[in-house]
Amino acid sequence: MRWKRTIQLLDVHCEGEIGKVAIGGVPKIPGNSIAEQLNHINTVDDSLRRFLCLEPRSGSIGSVNLLVPAKRPEADFGFIILQADQAHAMSGSNSICVTTALLESGMVEMKEPETVVMLDTAAGLVKATATCRDGRCERVTLTMVPSFVEALDVEIDTPQWGRIKLDLCFGGIFYALVDVEQIGTTIEKANARTLVEAGMILKDLVNKAVPLVHPEIPEIRGVAYVMFRGREADGAVRTCTTMWPGRVDRSPCGTGSSANLATLHARGLAKVGDVFTSRSIIGSEFQAGIVRVTDVAGRPAIVPTISGRGWTFGLHQVSLDPFDPLAEGFALTDTWGPQAGEIR
Repeated sequence: MRWKRTIQLLDVHCEGEIGKVAIGGVPKIPGNSIAEQLNHINTVDDSLRRFLCLEPRSGSIGSVNLLVPAKRPEADFGFIILQADQAHAMSGSNSICVTTALLESGMVEMKEPETVVMLDTAAGLVKATATCRDGRCERVTLTMVPSFVEALDVEIDTPQWGRIKLDLCFGGIFYALVDVEQIGTTIEKANARTLVEAGMILKDLVNKAVPLVHPEIPEIRGVAYVMFRGREADGAVRTCTTMWPGRVDRSPCGTGSSANLATLHARGLAKVGDVFTSRSIIGSEFQAGIVRVTDVAGRPAIVPTISGRGWTFGLHQVSLDPFDPLAEGFALTDTWGPQAGEIR
């Protein structure tokens, strides 16, 4: 077989959300920082993302994490998150997948009972503290990048639900956080399609109305996801992050939970040392806490922690036949949702 490109992928999921890790065959990506490499993928050459994230080599769920050499000297590895729409700067579930992959593959030496892995991302440095036993990574606690509120109680007029109130926050990427009762539904598995369709509508409206750019990292801009939130009877936060073109995050969403913590802190409902349970649409859980306060370009911010579990479940390689007419990939609305019609 004469393959033009071959990439080895370790299959990992974090609390139900798939985050494959490209551990071999990743080409060199131009850029002096992970943020510049992210920008190169998003604005110059997206062929690798399309190759790994679209059909026929992939499906509508999950992400692919590119392992790249770290740019910061204190980091062990860098990584970039590839999804159907674009490359993304940061993800809690994917950070846990990457840490699990690095340790269980032997790319980073596992030390029991605890191993610290430093991850270089486009959003900043992430410290991953892994609890290890009998050669297995049992749990990963992430010290996330600073999270901050851009604006609370922003009002958006919608034709479907009238005026919607939401919070705009950064948790590693930008989020619009929406209390789910405003769209007349609940965060349950049976409502996943309703939630994701609402999320796509709101994301489009917000990005047209409120342009966002990170004050220190200009490569990070715009609301990436709409996360719906609700409150459980036991005090847990129920989360549902909606992802383009038409799916929901299976995990409780680490960056979204971090953004939500920033709103709680800003409203005086959370303080340093507090820990909350974030529960996903399928019932899996993260523990989300605040370790300290800080600032980002003069804005009040918090440093969150996210704790969750990852599991490896396979190893495979993806290859490209140089004569394959579908090298650029495709997506159809039958499984990807209506927004997939925008993929060309």
